[in-house]
Formats: sequence, structure tokens, C-alpha cells
Amino acid sequence: QVHLVESGGGLVQPGGSLRLSCAASGSIFSIMGWFRQAPGKQREFVATITSAGSTNYADSVKGRFTISRDNAKNTVYLQMISLKPEDTAVYYCNTLSRAGTSWGQGTQVTVSP
Repeated sequence: QVHLVESGGGLVQPGGSLRLSCAASGSIFSIMGWFRQAPGKQREFVATITSAGSTNYADSVKGRFTISRDNAKNTVYLQMISLKPEDTAVYYCNTLSRAGTSWGQGTQVTVSP
């Protein structure tokens, strides 16, 4: 059974930084990534990374967010800099493995003065 534990969310001022972490267990994860959902909006793609380290980003976060992973720890990270109010959302960890697609419980990121 896949288990995902996210951490690192919080309140930050515009222009600030945060790092999200997601520790995964229970399978071998080919793709790990992050999605987000703002109030009243649909969940949207943020970034993904393969086990080989290939990354993909949404245009809205390119140049500001960096995704990375530690395969030995089955952990994926999202380093976020130059945060904007429009980055405010619940951020969800997402993984693809032999067990299928799995979601974390979400961690709130709020960007506000």
C-alpha cells in the first residue's frame, strides 16, 4: 500500500521561499510530482520528475520552482522561490508506481503580505 507524507507548507510573504517534501513508501515510484488546487479552481499540474531525473514544469512556475528527488529515500522535493499570491493553494504530492497513481493529503501554501 502506497503511503505519501507531505510537509513544508505554510504562510510566506510575496517574494519568499518554501520547500515542500513528500516521503513515499510502499512501492517503486517511476514518476513523482506535485499538483496544486486553489480555492474555487481545478487541481492543476505543477511539476514532475522521473526516477532518472527528467523534469517537467508548468509554464507558470518555470524559473521559480525546482523539483528534485532522493531515490534512496523515496522523497520528492519542491523548492519554491519568488512566491506570488497566485501560488496560494493546497499542494498535493502525486506518484506513479506499480500500484497506480497515488495522492498525498495535501499541504497548504499561502502567499500573503
